[in-house]
Amino acid sequence: MKFGPVPIDAAAGGIIAHAVRRPGLTLKKGDIVSADEIATLRAAGVDQVTVALLEDGDIGEDEAAQRLAGKLAGTNLRIDPPFTGRCNMFATCAGVLTVDSAGIDAVNAIDEAITFATLPPLRAVVEGEMVATVKIIPFAVARERLERAIAMSDVARLSIAPYRPMKVAMISTLLPGLKPSTVDKTERVLAQRLAPAGARIVSHVRVDHESEALAPAIERATPDADLVIVFGASAITDRRDVIPASVEAAGGRIEHFGMPVDPGNLLLIGATAAGRPILGAPGCARSPKENGFDWVLRRLLAGLTVTSSDIRRLGAGGLLMEIVSRPQPRGGGETEDESVDG
Repeated sequence: MKFGPVPIDAAAGGIIAHAVRRPGLTLKKGDIVSADEIATLRAAGVDQVTVALLEDGDIGEDEAAQRLAGKLAGTNLRIDPPFTGRCNMFATCAGVLTVDSAGIDAVNAIDEAITFATLPPLRAVVEGEMVATVKIIPFAVARERLERAIAMSDVARLSIAPYRPMKVAMISTLLPGLKPSTVDKTERVLAQRLAPAGARIVSHVRVDHESEALAPAIERATPDADLVIVFGASAITDRRDVIPASVEAAGGRIEHFGMPVDPGNLLLIGATAAGRPILGAPGCARSPKENGFDWVLRRLLAGLTVTSSDIRRLGAGGLLMEIVSRPQPRGGGETEDESVDG
């Protein structure tokens, strides 16, 4: 592609780079210069304009953006028509955005003229939300470079994993110091978290905070639920603590305990004997504020598997906020409420 100021007699077919305004004529950036416009410019005393002239092997910005976006967009995505070298992608359903960061980097590494931007991987999105954009920076891009970017589409393709209307079994363990109103509030907060995904609580049982009571409750909850969530009266502090011990006593397994997200450190994830996911919620899950529990819950509600290695990769960006109510805040001080511990 040639770019720069040219005499108006050589500007025919060129793409205007900078707006030109004269009496009776306005050429905006991106307009194509025609013979009639050249005559008007000459009559107005304009002797040159800055244009982009495509050469053999060049593909115009709109066509290039549309072609690349069409290859990068996977399921449950809508692509808007291109404009000024840009194609935007929108979610056609609520769910979780799935995309590979390394694939995005590979596309963007091909040429500075080609850019691909998305929301963060595994971000929860709603129907109609813009999730990605392809932007061709100059007025055209070399065909060879565009084909290389398109060849990366298999690894860089993004899609929306739609939420599933899951049935959730909630179990709350009890200790003398835990107020019934706290448990009631926790149920309301969980219901609010599930609502955007179309999921619902189908049972909520309250049992003593001991394995002899909790393990049978887990077994009873499994047949009627797609997901089991246990809210402990006391935070999990070890794999041998009451909640993980109860999961194993009920025939289940522990996938991972702890996560590099704060708040949310003390989350437990595993599977029941029937293979359904089970979460031991951290104390911060009693609060409606976003925390690590939300990150894992959303993925499960979209039918995505969450492994130990998935959890371990959450550290970059995993410091969400300071909790002034924690027993020992990072900055020092006292607390009166330990309900968001973990």
